[in-house]
Amino acid sequence: MHGRRPTMSSRHGMVAAAHPLAAQAGARLLAQGGNAFDAIAATAAALNVVEPFMSSLFGMGSATMWVAAESRIRVLDFVPPIQASFPAERFSKRSDLERGALSVAMPGNLAGWCEIAGRYGRKPLSDILAPAIALAQGGFPLAEFGVDEFNEQAPLLKAWPELYPAFAQAYLPDGGPVKLGTLLRQPDLARTLSEIAANGPDHLYRGALGERIVAHLASLGGTMTMADLAAVAPRWREPLSASYRGLDIHVPPPTCEAFQFLLSLRILEGFEIGALAKDGPEHLDLVYRAIRLAAGIRIAHNNPSPDKLAEILSDAFIEQLRARVRDGQPITGPTEQWTPQEGEDPAHTTSFSVGDAEGNLICITNSLGAPFGSGVVVPGTGLCLNNFLYWADVQTGSPNRSQAGSELPMCMSPSISTRDGKPVLALGTPGSYGIMQTQAQAMVQYLDFALPLQEAIEAPRARLWDGRFIEAENRIAPETIAELQRRGHAIEAFDVGWTMRCGGMQAVARDPATGVLTGAADPRRDGYVVAV
Repeated sequence: MHGRRPTMSSRHGMVAAAHPLAAQAGARLLAQGGNAFDAIAATAAALNVVEPFMSSLFGMGSATMWVAAESRIRVLDFVPPIQASFPAERFSKRSDLERGALSVAMPGNLAGWCEIAGRYGRKPLSDILAPAIALAQGGFPLAEFGVDEFNEQAPLLKAWPELYPAFAQAYLPDGGPVKLGTLLRQPDLARTLSEIAANGPDHLYRGALGERIVAHLASLGGTMTMADLAAVAPRWREPLSASYRGLDIHVPPPTCEAFQFLLSLRILEGFEIGALAKDGPEHLDLVYRAIRLAAGIRIAHNNPSPDKLAEILSDAFIEQLRARVRDGQPITGPTEQWTPQEGEDPAHTTSFSVGDAEGNLICITNSLGAPFGSGVVVPGTGLCLNNFLYWADVQTGSPNRSQAGSELPMCMSPSISTRDGKPVLALGTPGSYGIMQTQAQAMVQYLDFALPLQEAIEAPRARLWDGRFIEAENRIAPETIAELQRRGHAIEAFDVGWTMRCGGMQAVARDPATGVLTGAADPRRDGYVVAV
C-alpha cells in the first residue's frame, strides 16, 4: 500500500537472487532439508539457465560465508590464474580480447559451486542441479530484463559470423527478437547439467565435456588445453576485514579488488554522515570523494602485498585520505583500470545471498565477464563461455600487465558482516568496477541513515567513471546535482530513476537475537527474494 516491496522475513531460510526462478531453486533445496550451501549452489546453477547472458558454469567468481558449525568466516576464491596457454605477447589493448576464442579464461564457477556444496552442504549434486535441469528442459518465459539483454546483444553478436549461428540456435527460439513471455528451452544445457550431475565436475575439467570445449575453441583459433582445465582448483582464503559503524565487514582478499570497498568505508567513518540530509549535496559529496580516492589507490596498488595492504588500511594513511576529502578541492582520477576505459563498460555479473535456520550465511558473486561473455556458445552443450581475459590488463606500459600464469585481479566484493562476532548481513552486487562503489553507497544508506534493508538497496545511487565524471539516477534532486557540479563533480543524471549501471544488489540480513532472516532484492534487475 506504500508503493514499495514488502519486507520479506523468515526464521527458516531466505534466498535473494537476480531472478525469481533462481531464488525459488535455492528455496526448494532449503525446503527439502538442504542448508545454505546446498541452496547457494542450486541458485547458481539455476541462474546459469535463466540469465545465461551473465551466468554460466564456465564463468568465475568468489564467495564469502559464515560457517555456523565452525563459527568463522571463510572465503572461497574460484577465480583461476590466467591459463598457461594464454599468448599474452600478442595483445596490447583491452579491445583485442573483447570477444572470441582468445578471450576465454579458465572456468572457476562449477568447481567453486561444487566445492562449497561438497564441503559444507548435505545434498548430492543430482539434487542440487535438479531445479536447473528442469528449468532448462521444460523452458521458462522470459521476463523484462532478459528480454532487454537478448535483444540488445543479438545484433552486436551478428558482427561475429563465426559465433552468431550457435548463439542464435541456443537463445533465439524464433530466430529473431524475443518478447515478454517468450519460452526459452535449452535442451542442450539440460543434457550438460545432467551429465555433470552424474559424473561430477571432472566431466568438465578432465572429461568429455572439457575435450569438446577445447576442440571447439581450437576450431576458432583458441589456445586453451586440457592441461589448463585440469589445473583449475578453488582456493580457500582468509577474509580481509574492516569495521564500519559497529559492523566488521569481511570480503575476499587480493587479488580480489574488494579492498576498495573497505577503504571507502574506512575513509567515510571519519565523518558524521548520518547528521546530514540524506541524498543531499553534503552527503553525496563526501561519498563520491571517498569512492574516487579509494578507486585511485586500488588502481595504483592493484594486487598489494600484505604489508602494503596493511599500510593502505592503516589509521595514519586513512587520515591522510580524510584530509583530502575535507579540503574541498576537486578530485580527478581513474575508477576503472590503469589507462582510460575504451567505451562503455560491458561487464555482466550476478550476486546472490542465502541464509538458513542453522545460522549459515553466504554471498556469492560470479560472472561471465561481459554480456554473453566471449560470445562463444559450444554447439551441443548449451554453454556460453566467459571473456575474462578481457579483464586481464594487457595494456602497454601498465604496472599491472598480465601474463600467462599470473593472477587475474577481479572487481568482485561478496561480503559478510558480523556484529560482536555474530553474522548479521550477506550483501553483494554486480557492476564491474562499480561494484565497490555501489556497495559503499548502500552501506551508508543502511548504517548511517538506518534505512530498512530493502529501502537501502532501493535508494538512489550513482556510477563514478574516470576523471570527474559521474552518472546519477535521476531520483537525486536537480538542485543537488547542480550543487555537486559547483563542487567540482562532472555529474549528470541518467534519464531514468533506476539503472543496472548502478548495480543489482541482493542481500540477506540476520537478527542474531531471534534468528529472523530478512531478504532484499534490487529492482534495477529482475531481483527477487524467496522465503522458506
